[in-house]
Amino acid sequence: MTRLRLATVENDLDISVVVPVHNEADNLAELTAEIVSALRGKSAFEIVYVDDASTDATQAELDRLGNLYPELRPIAHDIKSGQSIAVVSGVRAARGTIIVTLDGDGQNDPRFILEMAQALADGMPRLGLVAGRRLGRKATLFKKIQSRIANGVRAAILRDGTTDTGCGLKAFPRALFLMLPVFDSLHRFLPALVRREGYEIAHVDVIDRDRRHGVSKYGMWNRLWVGLLDLAGVWWLIRRRKAIPTIRELKGDAGRSVACDRDLPAGRVRQ
Repeated sequence: MTRLRLATVENDLDISVVVPVHNEADNLAELTAEIVSALRGKSAFEIVYVDDASTDATQAELDRLGNLYPELRPIAHDIKSGQSIAVVSGVRAARGTIIVTLDGDGQNDPRFILEMAQALADGMPRLGLVAGRRLGRKATLFKKIQSRIANGVRAAILRDGTTDTGCGLKAFPRALFLMLPVFDSLHRFLPALVRREGYEIAHVDVIDRDRRHGVSKYGMWNRLWVGLLDLAGVWWLIRRRKAIPTIRELKGDAGRSVACDRDLPAGRVRQ
């Protein structure tokens, strides 16, 4: 039995699973069934799929699945905006206290969702991110080399303490994410940005799986060279970070109305 219980009267969901998708129609049914199996009866949750202007049958499949699973809340972009913006849209639409993201291609195993959410809940408020770290990664040698170079350069410059920022499985507080700057490739720099806000990061080893259907949306250009350009921007953001001072009231009763014995003129009484 899970210990996770964060819901309040105002916010009756513990976990929002946010899944950005683009042309993943053939992967959605199995992935949704796995997410529901991992969470139903164990936590209050929802699944927010963000269709990033797919050109296949993704939207029709989400409509069909929405009739089968009451936890499913699909939303859609009118123009293709990329994975990071899809994550931002999903988090903004989400209602859960904790957000867990995963990729829509089936390579991330939903069995790790609850473990990551629980690790985050146990570490809050000091902990701001639980990031998946893929074991036995399923990728071509060329892609592994690209990732190794990009991760090595990023780690050396940002010192974010993370060896695998490309893993889609991440858990973080919704409120914290909404404080972060929005830009393309945001999802790959979450560890550095969360540290920038003064929070700690933890890692959970997860199993990487083969893509079941479709093809990867990333090539050499958007994996490596664009990532290095984004790296320069994140480095600048970190360097420009200013410490946020603690604020305290100097006058204890400031802004409070004080009861008075005298009657107000009738014309001044507000109903």
